[in-house]
Amino acid sequence: MEYKKVNQNINNIVNDQVRKLESIFPSAVKDGEVDFEALREELGLFEEVDSEKYELTWSGKKDAKKIAQEDVYGRTLKFIPEDSKDADTTENLYIEGDNLEVLKLLRQNYYGAIKMIYIDPPYNTGNDFVYIDKFRESKNESDIAEGNRSESGEKYVLNASNQNRYHAKWLNMIYSRIKVARDLLADNGVIVISIDDNEIENLRNCCDEVFGEENFINCFIWNCSTAGGIRPKFASKTHEYILAYAKNKNILDMIYAPLSSDAIKMYTQKDENGLYRNKDFVFKNKSTNANQKYGIECPDGEVVFPKEGYIYRFIRSKFEDALSKNMVTFKRTSNGPLVNEKNEQAHWNIYIKKYLGEAMGAPSTLVSKEMMSIYNVGTQCVQELFDGIRVFDNVKPVNVISYFVNMFSSDDDYILDFFSGSATTGHAVMKINIENKTNRKFIMVQLPEICDEKSEAYKAGYKNICEIGKERIRRAGDKIKSEHPDEDIDVGFKVFRTADTNIKWNSNIDAGQLDVAQMEYTPDLVDFIPDANDVDIVYELMIRQRDVPLSEPLEQLSDIGSRTYLYANSYLVCLETEITEKLVFKLAELDPLPIKFIFRDSAFKDDISLKDETFRRLKALIEKNAGTNKPAYTVEFI
Repeated sequence: MEYKKVNQNINNIVNDQVRKLESIFPSAVKDGEVDFEALREELGLFEEVDSEKYELTWSGKKDAKKIAQEDVYGRTLKFIPEDSKDADTTENLYIEGDNLEVLKLLRQNYYGAIKMIYIDPPYNTGNDFVYIDKFRESKNESDIAEGNRSESGEKYVLNASNQNRYHAKWLNMIYSRIKVARDLLADNGVIVISIDDNEIENLRNCCDEVFGEENFINCFIWNCSTAGGIRPKFASKTHEYILAYAKNKNILDMIYAPLSSDAIKMYTQKDENGLYRNKDFVFKNKSTNANQKYGIECPDGEVVFPKEGYIYRFIRSKFEDALSKNMVTFKRTSNGPLVNEKNEQAHWNIYIKKYLGEAMGAPSTLVSKEMMSIYNVGTQCVQELFDGIRVFDNVKPVNVISYFVNMFSSDDDYILDFFSGSATTGHAVMKINIENKTNRKFIMVQLPEICDEKSEAYKAGYKNICEIGKERIRRAGDKIKSEHPDEDIDVGFKVFRTADTNIKWNSNIDAGQLDVAQMEYTPDLVDFIPDANDVDIVYELMIRQRDVPLSEPLEQLSDIGSRTYLYANSYLVCLETEITEKLVFKLAELDPLPIKFIFRDSAFKDDISLKDETFRRLKALIEKNAGTNKPAYTVEFI
């Protein structure tokens, strides 16, 4: 009997893409490999393709593509309970580490699951940190090779504008990250990116290539300042850009945005349901649809119909529903768009109440003036949360990010920010949830960049940006809870940190090659690194499961064994060093039955017959307990 091993690899992205290609062009994939000549023929390209074509290119682009597809070996995410808040109940995540590495580690769990990504990456102003992406070298080797650290150990962190490959370095950094991020987006997902003049053109071209220019939604203009301060030699720079791309614009729902203050002023009337305005129920339309041309009885008994060239907004059933809810207004007029049964001018017009609480408008490419960053309101917001200490500069205002989160996501959606900085996106998600009574979840990712020792943040005890971001979420959440004590809102977050693997992956070790003597005396050293934590091992195994969020609950099944765990009520991880008959019996009794069981190979002491007998027994017991039902489950080993 053959037994399946837990796959060490996380990102089989190339194989996934080949399978997709095969489903579209079967003749172009042979024995699992792409026949590029056949593919060109399928695309109608029978002649030699010219080597020159329209594209964005730069030094290092090929490596950036390669890095985006490479797996992350020997790395995992370590759960940090002491930094977490409400870890047992929260659905939010905060992850510390290089965002490219983290995105790859998340790709299995959240593939196609993220509705919206918002990022505010370095603008490449000449004073920005550039990420160095060489995971197979030691950090020091990588820094030296890329010129980020001198041989003597001095670290270079700036991508100065007077250096060679100034734009290329920035493009290498951003390209690989948005390419991996695309895999995490839902099919109807959207990525939103803040940027300024330094790289707007390159970013547009980069996104056109990764997402397809046909999926470009718009470039929003944000008025980020009031042009105060010292007068420049040329024009004052008062705006930045916010790019939005869809993964597939064809299936994207219509986009709405919160109303501007000018639009809100139109809602001047009020009833028991709140502020409203009257909206014409009859409007010009040449449609001949009889469902929107029915008779309506007015307060004096007159029955009215739309004039030629007019129709109603709703069919009869929807109108009657609105009428029953007191959402219809009749007003007398002598020249309205309605006629009576004799086709004479009617004496009424009809309006539908449009309530402010339900009103959304069409977004403009000019972001509303209400979101102008007057006097750096984003930075001030954080400063107020931190008792007047200026722990972070150049912070995006919460309302700007809220505006786009509202526009491109809805209830229960995941929102990802992998340049999270001071965690404004997390703050915005919590604010939206309390205002709209939704349950959006955030995933924040941030490199733990060291704070300058001269900064106020460092003096206040915050050694890196992650410490600031986590504390900002805690304080913002506490403030929201204090202002809304009766509301049930998730203001917690589970903290994870990139770390080396806990598992000695033995997927290439054949039966009969394990050291039985070692198993007897130090069983954990066969499978795990010294001092590996069971909880960390479970999470590392879960990172290799498709579509399993890291926010799911983890339960120790102490009534079954001291090292047996149930994750997400669906994945049974048994780290016991011995699989007894009693344990097997208890596993078979679990209700509901897990969809997957994961065991240690070493628990069977390299005895294949013992393993076979154990799982025949487990199968028989499960089938006996299930009766006529045939539960589906799989078994894997580490």
